Amino acid sequence: MFKLLGADQKEYGPVSADQIRKWIAQGRANARTQLQAAGSTEWKPLVEFAEFAADLQAAASPAAQPATGAPKKSGMAVASLVLGCLGLVTCGLTALAGLVLGIIALVRINKSGGQLGGKGLAVAGTTVSAALLLLMPILAALLLPGLAKAKQKANHIQCMSNVKMLNLGVMMYASDNNDLFPAGTNWCDVLMPYVQNAQAYVCSSGKQGQRCHYALNARVAGREMKDIQSPAQTVLIFEAEGGWNVSGDRELLPAKSRHSGAYVIGFADGHAEVVPAARLDKLRWEP
Repeated sequence: MFKLLGADQKEYGPVSADQIRKWIAQGRANARTQLQAAGSTEWKPLVEFAEFAADLQAAASPAAQPATGAPKKSGMAVASLVLGCLGLVTCGLTALAGLVLGIIALVRINKSGGQLGGKGLAVAGTTVSAALLLLMPILAALLLPGLAKAKQKANHIQCMSNVKMLNLGVMMYASDNNDLFPAGTNWCDVLMPYVQNAQAYVCSSGKQGQRCHYALNARVAGREMKDIQSPAQTVLIFEAEGGWNVSGDRELLPAKSRHSGAYVIGFADGHAEVVPAARLDKLRWEP
């Protein structure tokens, strides 16, 4: 009978010689495995026990081992490196998992007594994952202002598109109604057949819950198109705090600009502009 000291430093046995031979065949014991014979207190490498020489030789033969003779590679080590690299495209979301798996893989490889390989992969996965987690706040600080600027620009473009569509709707309405602009009391309602997309009435930067974020210049409402002396300078549609069928003049402009200190204004000739606050005094409101 024998006792065997496993790679996990635990003692197994007493077990028979046949059981030791099975473990050798299964790769659970090798020439370096420590063995203690019954009645002895001395631990010796299994290779020093003559009765197992043939079994060790058979296990070491090319037919019994992989051609490379390399230990089994740790799957966790591989996963750690893969997740760490994926952190580059997932904004670090997978890097935390890569770090944890890399540390676990290193611990298991060190305790395997040479049965597990892939230590280099585990180290690389742990390093890449940790580096990404440390760099994420820096990358966020660099990227967020750019993303915010891009979003603001997209809002400018969308608001310009909305005002152009509303301007066109007003022109089409006037064309169908003896060249008269819509009245200020129901201009949104009468424009619906011409501008059917509800989103065209809403600015993405406007106050939530409002059906419309634009107003009609009350001084041109209900007037004939020919009454407008300078259409390219006269305000027709402009940004407002919000509502539906809202009309008026400059006092309805949002107190705080929704577009970086500028306002989207539609003019009576159909074009639209992003007008800086400094130019508001130069806008023409009277026909």
